[in-house]
Amino acid sequence: MARSPEPEPAAHAALLDLAPDAIFARDADRRITFWNRGAQSTYGFSPKEADGTDAGKLLRTEYPIALEEIERLVTETGGWEGDLVQHTRDGRRLVVESRWAAQYDNAGGLAGLLEVNRDITARLEVQAALLDLQAEAERQRLQNQLLEAQRLESLGQLAGGIAHDFNNLLAVIINCAEFLAASLDNETSLEDRRKGMREDVAQIGLASERAAHLTHQLLAFARREVIQPEVVDVNDVVENIEQLLHRTLGEQVELHSSLADDLCPVLIDPGRLEQILVNLAVNARDAMPGGGTLRIDTENMDVDEEYAASREDLSPGPHIRLRVSDSGVGMAPETLKRVFDPFFTTKPEGQGTGLGLATVYGIVKQAGGWTHIYSEPGIGTTFTLLLPATDQLGAPAERHADSPAARGEATILLVEDEDALREVTRRVLTAAGHQVIAAESGPAALRAAGAHPGQIDLLLSDVIMPQMTGPQLAERLLVERPSVRVLLMSGFAKPILDSGGYVNVGMTLIEKPFTGPVLLAKVAQTLQRAG
Repeated sequence: MARSPEPEPAAHAALLDLAPDAIFARDADRRITFWNRGAQSTYGFSPKEADGTDAGKLLRTEYPIALEEIERLVTETGGWEGDLVQHTRDGRRLVVESRWAAQYDNAGGLAGLLEVNRDITARLEVQAALLDLQAEAERQRLQNQLLEAQRLESLGQLAGGIAHDFNNLLAVIINCAEFLAASLDNETSLEDRRKGMREDVAQIGLASERAAHLTHQLLAFARREVIQPEVVDVNDVVENIEQLLHRTLGEQVELHSSLADDLCPVLIDPGRLEQILVNLAVNARDAMPGGGTLRIDTENMDVDEEYAASREDLSPGPHIRLRVSDSGVGMAPETLKRVFDPFFTTKPEGQGTGLGLATVYGIVKQAGGWTHIYSEPGIGTTFTLLLPATDQLGAPAERHADSPAARGEATILLVEDEDALREVTRRVLTAAGHQVIAAESGPAALRAAGAHPGQIDLLLSDVIMPQMTGPQLAERLLVERPSVRVLLMSGFAKPILDSGGYVNVGMTLIEKPFTGPVLLAKVAQTLQRAG
């Protein structure tokens, strides 16, 4: 059978010219003798520009090993494969997958070679991007693990601190209650028993107040405490509390204030702002055991985009700056990192809960503000608080009506799902002369209100209850009885109220736990509020 004739060189060239890869041939002196369309498309050089040039120099090729070593391998084995870095006419850097095939002369020497290159730059870039994504995902996973470990450590520290402080308080309450019970069966004189019982009751009251204060501090730190913000002049708050601060600081500490004129108002719970100042003053006093100076200054400040961008959770716009500085012992950097951690304290055992500064941080955050602390050992400490200014107007003066309801003769719809607390609250109100309609839930309260023929002056309701929340009950009741005043009771109500943790318009709040006098004062205040 006759062999098919070998294709002519021109036919070879025509076929190679159709290939999409960059294909070129070169002689033993490395001069290009053939340059296909794929090479022109890949590198940008025309066949005329490439003809007779040194391929390595033309493309500025970067070889993985010496070019002479590659040519030796091609001569001995007939070919070579590997990745090369080359450059196009306009300077772009390419990575090509290269295959070299030897062309021999009659003596078996290397007469030239054929080089076939495929551009894999885009593929490698995709692979690199995928690797970067994988690396970022792994970094994020490790970061999340670290944050989770830190969160669990913080929660453990928080739980340990709560357990320690509450166990101490509960020990006082439990033992004093046992003393009271024993006193009832004691055969000593009535006068002696009364004296001991009064002391025990006083200790129970003090321990309960400390427990309530600790709870409020925890909620303030966690920014979960329900707040009743008002349009406040910070200068007024500072001036009103100065006398208390003088007593808190003692005679060895001088208090100086520098309050800016025309200070912008802010929207904050004034009681919480006072708590901030007292907490900072107490910390400053403890940092100046030998005496010193405490300075409080206020100033308007316009926070621009650049300033806000470099400070986490700070928004641009008008703010007021409140600074509290002391000349105390200062803090080391390792202490500064933890000052806002709950239950972290440098004070001796029993002299601090470690919640004072954590509470300051939580209150400022909940008010939409920003907190910074600067301190150096031996120099002192400065707390800087930035609070957003508001353009709201202050509330008008309230009209106090001398009505029978305000004098303690109101009809009150009391709604509380905790039986013991509902009964205690009912006893406080009825002892003050109020008529009480008690219900254990929202639906039961609506039924009771519908069955009551007379006027209902006040709805006193818990916030978090099954079936219906306090605010939902109030809205339903106000449709039928629009003149009813609303007083809500809660210790932790933020998720139920609006997104900022604020009390709904037209509703007042009393925080649990409360004493009888505090409850009655809040009831009278709510009843006297102008409609």
